Amino acid sequence: MELRQLEYFMALCKELNFTRAAEKLGIAQPSLSQQIRLLEHEIGMPLFDRIGKRTVITEAGKTLLHHSYNVFHELSQARAAISELQGLKRGTLKIGALLTVVNYLLPPTVIGFHSSYPNVELSVLGMRTGDIFEAILQNELDLGIVFLPMEHDDLETIPLYKENLALAAPINHPIAQQPFVTLDILQETTSVLLPDTYFLRQLINEQCRSLDCTPKQVIEMTTMESIINMVSQGVGVTILPKGYLEYINNPHIRTIPLQDPMLTTEVGLVYRKNKYLCAASRVFMEQLLATVNNGKYNEN
Repeated sequence: MELRQLEYFMALCKELNFTRAAEKLGIAQPSLSQQIRLLEHEIGMPLFDRIGKRTVITEAGKTLLHHSYNVFHELSQARAAISELQGLKRGTLKIGALLTVVNYLLPPTVIGFHSSYPNVELSVLGMRTGDIFEAILQNELDLGIVFLPMEHDDLETIPLYKENLALAAPINHPIAQQPFVTLDILQETTSVLLPDTYFLRQLINEQCRSLDCTPKQVIEMTTMESIINMVSQGVGVTILPKGYLEYINNPHIRTIPLQDPMLTTEVGLVYRKNKYLCAASRVFMEQLLATVNNGKYNEN
């Protein structure tokens, strides 16, 4: 069994389509099919069921996929440990971060880290909490900045700070001058929110259900910029972290506290529990914690 075969196998598990997997790998489809057949022959069991045009992973395939992640995880651990011998002179660090914190929490840490260690290749990706969760488990990211709680036997989390959510309304909206609003405002006016697959929307939905509150009309957008643009143009209101709204300081939007109940989120770091934390990861975590401690991120 070759590492290349496992790499091909994992790509096919992700795409469940021979043509797309071959394109992602940069090889011809017949070559991919041949390597998968050789792997199945060595395993002694089919790894995929071909049902018409559909490709479905078998139980044997699921078992091999789990162990394949561990194989490549151990290899990445070895590379990290070896590169540690050279300190922070080179290496890579991949971080997934919430869309709401990429702009106002990370820049001081990223700038400071890059200034001190310019030869470490740093990648910061704005992602959903659920996508960060999967990428950490699949060793595609070294660190994640997510909404907590995030529970899994293979994950370790470090709380960073808690933050209240707030309502953002167009500056000329009738409620813009209110000292505070309650969640049932969503029953009275159009709202622009993230889709149901996002943690913040799930938190809002859960609280609405507990209050027997049904939003009047919801327009869904997948980026912070598009949501803010819609609100600033008077389309509707939204609910986002207070710190993010204060950071962007859009002159066409008024930020109004939410009360009765107050909605609060907790942001934290996540990484694989059994992952070797290289010097780059440890230093970045230390600098991020220092940024949080020196900033005004905690709500009273």
